[in-house]
Amino acid sequence: MATVNHSIVTEFILAGLTEKPELQLLLFVFFLGVYVVTVMGNLGMITLIGMSSHLHTPMYYFLSSLSFIDLCYSTVIIPKMLVNFVTEKNIISYPECMTQLYFFIFFIISEGHILAVMAYDRYVAICKPLLYNVTMSYQVCSWLVVEVYMMGLIGATVHTGCMLRVVFCKDKIINHYFCDLFPLLELSCSSTYINELVLLCLSAFNILSPTLAIFGSYVSIIASILRIHSTEGRSKAFSTCSSHILAVTVFCGSAAFMYLQPSNVSSMEQSKVSSVFYTTIVPMLNPLIYSLRNKDVKVVLNKLIEKRLLL
Repeated sequence: MATVNHSIVTEFILAGLTEKPELQLLLFVFFLGVYVVTVMGNLGMITLIGMSSHLHTPMYYFLSSLSFIDLCYSTVIIPKMLVNFVTEKNIISYPECMTQLYFFIFFIISEGHILAVMAYDRYVAICKPLLYNVTMSYQVCSWLVVEVYMMGLIGATVHTGCMLRVVFCKDKIINHYFCDLFPLLELSCSSTYINELVLLCLSAFNILSPTLAIFGSYVSIIASILRIHSTEGRSKAFSTCSSHILAVTVFCGSAAFMYLQPSNVSSMEQSKVSSVFYTTIVPMLNPLIYSLRNKDVKVVLNKLIEKRLLL
């Protein structure tokens, strides 16, 4: 039986965020600023944690992994988006589109699971402080990070593998600013039932399982904090979790809104708005949240600035 070429389309055109010419320059400047802050913030966080022995703890080890993931997946998305604002047609080849899709899925899944690992770390620190050094040893932390990236690898491979089987022979304009799953499936002229089933199942697992792990951790944390008699002790315990809770709420909320509904229910314009939050805004906010609301990071940063000024 002759082999059928599943990919008739060899390139796509990314429609971008808006077709209004008067907004293109404004959006270019805005997202360029967002990307610069994202790169500087996440690289700064990774460098700060690496340079300061005071921050060589499991909590900051996981935070540096989160910063690395944020830096990578914003780099997968934003530069191509910026090109769309300054060119008449933002053409992306089929291989480039599949590559962007693969790495986007890899890092976005990894982000959800690293947030769950960070919640578990806070659970052990607050609920089982005497066992913390044993439970969160260097080997355990390393394996947890490896498992995070393995989940991303499996999800990205399955999703991209299913997408490679789709026949693209319709309009080649992707109604989005990057190669995402739903906009690509809209261009298919073959059945997408399997793709949508895989998408729903894996999205449910990769969103609900970290969310349930985070929820379970914080139920135990809150119960433990309420048993603390001193107001100062309660305040200190809550302050160690507040940054993480905020980051989780923003990321999981926007991702769940985007992926945990059938494609015929979600309008593409709503999807674009939701995507902007977790692909551009969240990677920018995370280092700001964890630095401005974290006493240890602020102390180390102030010491580093003082040393630089003395030199």
